[in-house]
Amino acid sequence: MALTKAKADFTLHPYDHDPSAQAYGEEAADALGVPYDRIFKTLVAETESGLAVAVVPVSGKLDLKALASALGGKRAAMAEAAKVERVTGYVVGGISPLGQRKQLPTVVDSSALDHETIYFSAGRRGLQIETAPDNLIILTRAVTAPIGKAG
Repeated sequence: MALTKAKADFTLHPYDHDPSAQAYGEEAADALGVPYDRIFKTLVAETESGLAVAVVPVSGKLDLKALASALGGKRAAMAEAAKVERVTGYVVGGISPLGQRKQLPTVVDSSALDHETIYFSAGRRGLQIETAPDNLIILTRAVTAPIGKAG
């Protein structure tokens, strides 16, 4: 695991995933008793220069225009689920920003920096990683930008 290799502090938080759940991030927050603004979802979008990863709080939505702008582009659209799974190696609802098959440009919502630690998928439904936002930013070579918007 990338965090172990980097000797970064982190905690794994397993929880019982309900296969009928549709809102995976909210399910994780509720199961772990963590506020929605500390659980981050990993989304993949198509930009003019290819696929990119966006990490935003589950309490809101991704601002696609802000994502494109953070990457020096003009527009972005959500990528097709099958393509995302093929490129990342993860299933939707369990996509981790770490350990993807191919390193994609990554933008982490700047609100992550408001927290000592944040949670995000460990690569499967029912498992979250808690770590300092800087660990995620460094390991994914991410930029931070205000890419989240109120849900």
